[in-house]
Amino acid sequence: MSHITEHKDALLKRVRRIGGQVQALERALDDDADCSKTLHLAAAIRGAVNGLMDELIEAHAREHVARPGLSDKERNQGLDEVLEAIRRYSK
Repeated sequence: MSHITEHKDALLKRVRRIGGQVQALERALDDDADCSKTLHLAAAIRGAVNGLMDELIEAHAREHVARPGLSDKERNQGLDEVLEAIRRYSK
């Protein structure tokens, strides 16, 4: 997956930021923070994960579905993979 390795550093930064947000939410829950702060932290995590997922789906679609030169078999496989990921994510 060259498209993943090309952007590996940026993706890892995003994942680490999400990890930091999860830790902040854990601390807020542990410290009995007010519910408004806790809700905002949870919403921020969801937004960050949604952004990451959008980026990964787009990269996959461009590389494994829309890239010129792919065979029909490769294109169909790439489409099946991205649709399965979307189905799992949307549950």
